[in-house]
Amino acid sequence: MQEWKQLGQILIERGILTATSFERMLAISRKDKKRIGLILENCGLVTGEELAAALAQQFGLKVIANLTSYAYSPQVLDLVPSDLAIQRLVFPLKVEGNRLLLAVADPTETKFVENLAANNGLQITRCVATRREIYGAICKYYLKQEFNESTTETVLIIDDEATTQALAQEFLSKEGYRVLVANDGLEGFNMLIAQKPHVIITDKVMPKLDGVRLLQSIQAIPEFQAVPVLLMSDKLTPQEEMRVFEMGFFDYIAKPISRIPVVSRVKRAFRHCVKK
Repeated sequence: MQEWKQLGQILIERGILTATSFERMLAISRKDKKRIGLILENCGLVTGEELAAALAQQFGLKVIANLTSYAYSPQVLDLVPSDLAIQRLVFPLKVEGNRLLLAVADPTETKFVENLAANNGLQITRCVATRREIYGAICKYYLKQEFNESTTETVLIIDDEATTQALAQEFLSKEGYRVLVANDGLEGFNMLIAQKPHVIITDKVMPKLDGVRLLQSIQAIPEFQAVPVLLMSDKLTPQEEMRVFEMGFFDYIAKPISRIPVVSRVKRAFRHCVKK
């Protein structure tokens, strides 16, 4: 039987991290209540491939890559709804007999796997893939979009009003930001997954998914919980504005919008991103 090793021990033995650097990042992980693997990858201390290989070794699993190179049947994809695939970062690969092969980014997510098996009467074999691989597969096969994570400072504007949409895009484009535009909350959510913008501006009242429910959907995904979400709305009372911040919005922009409030609040959001 293979000896159980902690993730840090594996990364240190492989020469990827020093014991000191791992302990420091572990302290941050505990303070922020986030997975140590997520912290390490987001900080650039390990690559996605290095993390996947270490997790596979830790749990005695295989690593799988090139998920977007294969075809998957609709019946297999239906076993895991897209919202759960996104939240849990899993992707169903194939069913053979009563066994489902499931790609996971985090092998410690055992409760979800147990529920999936019980609900579908299946046994589940897990394999490990990088977060980027799984996001790419989710985007291509669930959302019908190409995964395109940008290194350029990117703002996603979500609004069903053409005038507000155009003005915000003009203000921010002139400041040098890459600007993405979505016409409703659902389109915006899908674009968030596929494009990974750094800052989001959303209208409060929209079809399909309003601003509040959009924020709740974003907050449910660990990968995106740190993304600043700014709410656009008609002028609010002080009590309403306080409620906006209590819900978790990073900032508030009053409608009708003008250049200085939009630009200044977005710049503040990007300064927050850098600090994080």
